[in-house]
Amino acid sequence: MKLKLLIFLLFPFIIHSQQATLAELERKLNSEKNQTKKFEIISEMVNIAFGNDMKQALELAKKGVQLADQVNDKNWQPKFYEMEGRMHANLLQLDSANLFFDKAMKGYKAIENRRGQASTSFKMAWVLKKKGEYEKAMQKNIYALKLMESIDDKAGICDAMTRISWDLTKQNRLNEALDYAEKAIEMAEKNNLTSEFFYVYSNAGDVAIAMEKNQVSLDYFNKAAAIVKEQNLGLTSLVDIGNSQGNALKKLGRYDEAIRFYTNSLRMAKESNYHNGITTVTANLGEINLLKGNYKEALPYQLETVRLQETNNDIANLIENYHHVSTIYRKLNDFESALSYKQKAYDLRDSIGSIESDAKMSELLTKYETEKKEETIAFQEAKIAQQKLVQYLGIVVVALLLGLLIFALISYRNRSKSNRLLAQKNAENELLMKEIHHRVKNNLEIVSSLLALQSAQIDDLKTKEAMTEGQNRVNSISIVHQKLYQGTNLGSIEMKDYFLNLSQSILDSFGAEQKVKLNLAMEKLDLDIDTAVPLGLIINELLTNTIKYAFPEGDKGTITIKLEKQNDQHLHLVVTDNGIGKSGITHGTGFGTQLVSLLTQQLNGTMKEESENGTTHIFDFKLRKAA
Repeated sequence: MKLKLLIFLLFPFIIHSQQATLAELERKLNSEKNQTKKFEIISEMVNIAFGNDMKQALELAKKGVQLADQVNDKNWQPKFYEMEGRMHANLLQLDSANLFFDKAMKGYKAIENRRGQASTSFKMAWVLKKKGEYEKAMQKNIYALKLMESIDDKAGICDAMTRISWDLTKQNRLNEALDYAEKAIEMAEKNNLTSEFFYVYSNAGDVAIAMEKNQVSLDYFNKAAAIVKEQNLGLTSLVDIGNSQGNALKKLGRYDEAIRFYTNSLRMAKESNYHNGITTVTANLGEINLLKGNYKEALPYQLETVRLQETNNDIANLIENYHHVSTIYRKLNDFESALSYKQKAYDLRDSIGSIESDAKMSELLTKYETEKKEETIAFQEAKIAQQKLVQYLGIVVVALLLGLLIFALISYRNRSKSNRLLAQKNAENELLMKEIHHRVKNNLEIVSSLLALQSAQIDDLKTKEAMTEGQNRVNSISIVHQKLYQGTNLGSIEMKDYFLNLSQSILDSFGAEQKVKLNLAMEKLDLDIDTAVPLGLIINELLTNTIKYAFPEGDKGTITIKLEKQNDQHLHLVVTDNGIGKSGITHGTGFGTQLVSLLTQQLNGTMKEESENGTTHIFDFKLRKAA
């Protein structure tokens, strides 16, 4: 209680102090002339805001990216890319996080910064865990550990061991996890790595909980909470440790104390725009109310948790929360909803190929079958009670009702069996389709790599350029298949996200990231694959042509893409640049020109070109109705 009261009292002071410090640094930044000093000030501002307001930290990181890109500072660019990726990750914008982490890793490798590569690899692993890809995440952490060992970075080695310990805990390899946790604590204390104290104690508490050493876990979390206070680590760290303390108290059966910690942590998470914290604490408030038998109070928390995790594709704990929702509905006698969420849990488990042990999966399956039998028994008991109420009508009426009951049970079981088999078949088909798209994407990446290898052996610039364009065309199709197997809808592609990834890839292939700014002036729009692929190839040709011809001699410019669905059968696409006005494609005779013309005809469309203050290509497509 004393710690909670202290956190509550510190909360307004922390916010006021943070804003005052940021305002002072902003004034300092505005008056600073030295470019390197400016970068250092922005970096400090990002770190301060990160602890207390994630959205503010993201805006500051974007400011650093913009400034570093403007002056093309090779040392600061990857640092700010990494910062922006970190903010996107904690806001659970996982695809955006990956995009910036990839750019950061590329930048760090270019300047041979091993510490930066390791730090970024840690963050990539975190995103992979959120997507349920634990084996790949562990590979990233081991890679980072080797990099830290190669430069003898004690703090980095300690950080890596802590993260690997967490990976092992998730795989239920608890003795190995404890070994890594203890090594991390020993290294931090021996080398006085104050920056690592909070993380090593928090992780040790997580391992202890997994080993059901709940009081030991609480002791570790309390030590970590004291570190947060001593080092003034900010609201996000208060959220994390308050949530962990609540977990330990929950395991100890001290539910009311745990709820107070969770409630306070949720309030701070919302104040600091800490989306990952909001999702985690909301889930725990649902679970603890479930444990207390407060099913009506638990349901809104658990449904909100599932909504947040589904929205953000945060599947790390989604299976567990599906099970919790199923249990709550069962306790509320809503058996249909309970079975629906139970099926969701098993479908998701199968789709991500979880690396948890077979014994654990068997345990979950046994639990599910037991619960299903209990539901059937409850249903039968309810029917028997109803029969007793009408027995006074006579033996004839009872016999009639009994016959109707048997018929209803047989019909119910037959329908349930058919529905389960159909659901299972649909799930298998969906997994098969995802695997097909995954393999197609992998094969296209191999083709792209072969083209890149062949291009590297060619000296003729025109031939080399043609190879690069061919590689980009293959990549435009590959990205479509990637989006299909990563998404939740196998029948459609979200075009804004697709165009963003495609455009970034094309700009990167021509080294035009600093030269050309991309503007996607469009809302989210889902289209089928037969429409998305030709549109992607058209955009590929137009961007390629514009980059090559619209901005000569190092000129910078902007390309704007707008795509809208005017009704169910009409698409309107506009691609505009502010270049020299000679980047038109409609009057050309090359392969790209022919390809755009054929693709436009394929989509039953028309195209026109305008050359005023740059070049504008306008397409109108009349989509055919599905058969």
